Amino acid sequence: MEGNIAELGQYIGAGLACIGMGGAGIGVGTVAGNFLAGALRNPSAAAGQTATLFIGIAFAEALGIFSFLVALLLMFAV
Repeated sequence: MEGNIAELGQYIGAGLACIGMGGAGIGVGTVAGNFLAGALRNPSAAAGQTATLFIGIAFAEALGIFSFLVALLLMFAV
């Protein structure tokens, strides 16, 4: 069984690019957890910070989607 080194590099690179998706999950959890901690300490200010919560989650998810796109490009690009 003979392996192609370029194909092996594609798979390794795609796997490494997928680490960013895990980082996005950690980022969303951190943003939501910190919002919840702040909202429980000061409930009157929670309504004013809801937009910031959604912006933070959107940025973290966008980076996760970007890393997924990079992984797909590494897998299926010629």
